[in-house]
Amino acid sequence: MELLIPLDGASRKPLYEQIYTYICREIRNGNLQAGERLPSTRMLAEHLKVSRSTTQMAYSQLEAEGYIEARPCLGYFVCRVEELVEISRLENGHTEQEPECPDKNEILVDFSPRGIDLNSFPYNTWRKLSRNVLADEQKEMFLPGIRQGELDLREAIRSYLHGARGVNCSASQIIVGAGNEYLLMLLAQILGGSRRIAMENPTYKQAYRVFRSLGFSVCPIEMDENGMSLKGLEESGADVAYVMPSHQFPTGIVMPVGRRQELLKWAESGRYLIEDDYDSEFRYRGKPVPALQSLDRAGRVIYFGTFSRCIAPAIRVSYMVLPPELLERYRRQAGFYASTVSRIDQNILCQFLSKGHFERHLNRMRAIYKAKHDGLLEAIAPLEKDFSIRGEYAGIHILLTCKQGRSEEELIDQAEQAGVKVYGLSSYRIGSGADRAATLLLGYANLTLEQICSGADLLIQAWKS
Repeated sequence: MELLIPLDGASRKPLYEQIYTYICREIRNGNLQAGERLPSTRMLAEHLKVSRSTTQMAYSQLEAEGYIEARPCLGYFVCRVEELVEISRLENGHTEQEPECPDKNEILVDFSPRGIDLNSFPYNTWRKLSRNVLADEQKEMFLPGIRQGELDLREAIRSYLHGARGVNCSASQIIVGAGNEYLLMLLAQILGGSRRIAMENPTYKQAYRVFRSLGFSVCPIEMDENGMSLKGLEESGADVAYVMPSHQFPTGIVMPVGRRQELLKWAESGRYLIEDDYDSEFRYRGKPVPALQSLDRAGRVIYFGTFSRCIAPAIRVSYMVLPPELLERYRRQAGFYASTVSRIDQNILCQFLSKGHFERHLNRMRAIYKAKHDGLLEAIAPLEKDFSIRGEYAGIHILLTCKQGRSEEELIDQAEQAGVKVYGLSSYRIGSGADRAATLLLGYANLTLEQICSGADLLIQAWKS
């Protein structure tokens, strides 16, 4: 079949979003019936005289939202959508009109940097694996398991980390826990409470709160274009540094190999580096950046990872890789703590990893997030005169830095008046220091392409000079 999609080259709306919106509307109006086959991305691109990547982005978003499905070797088909809940661009019926100014404090689009796309969670796969785990009435699933975490799961994590992140470890070095907070508290007992911890500033505030609550002395270290300042670190007197080298939160800085080697050299004299590798799976340009731990030859890096960003926060499964010296200390001082993740959940996740479902899920989520990432960059292009954009091509948020000397508070307030929630970089700082220029975070993972473009239009209206 052919689709006669009217494309407006003069519109600010990206071409792929015009294709997405048209097909979405046709499906909802019943003009495209459930089970009907759509043209391939190649055929549609040729018919509309656009690039194939444009039609692929439109189809990726339609598939992510459940409007169409890809059948192997057959193509794309329309899904049954009677049970889908329609969310209009502004939730007021004006999906195709220019954004209207909402009432004060009515948030229409929330660019939260912490959200994820739960609409794309692999519910059917997870449900099937859950049934498999309990199918044979395995009574041992309800007994206490290995305190470090199930061996099969730790081996699956080890295999994934080695292949995807270059991490060198054995399954015996991995400890599984319910969230990074628990593992940080466990690590505190292993390290001892007299440690002085350096943290990048700005940083992930939850880790800062955990360290402070455990009685650690925390020193914020300012950052340069390469990450944590080595000069500031050396002057701080810290003996542990908490860093996010692969994609620093919230600045998005990717630490170059030279700075990584400097940090490793700093740690060689009885110090440790805590590497938080929280969202390294999502990178949209260039090759994956190996973990800092992959360069560690002296056993000074403590590696943290989580499945909260790449699968779902409710999974509550994180892991810590201890260097050999600290592993022995863990066994002596904290090895008696039982695992905080149920054996059932561990076995479901183990099957998800070992049977290839996780790899397929990651590939799908990369495509979905890249489409949203590209859509956001295109939608906010009119702001480039007044704002510089950075932190793109990785993670699930970008940063906008104002070039005109306007304050962060003013920009946030103007956005809120327009019905959009944005987040200031200063809220992630330790202490009262301020950034030289107002910088805002825009997350896009939990938004649809339509919501992203709607929010961008509202920001353009609110901030236009």
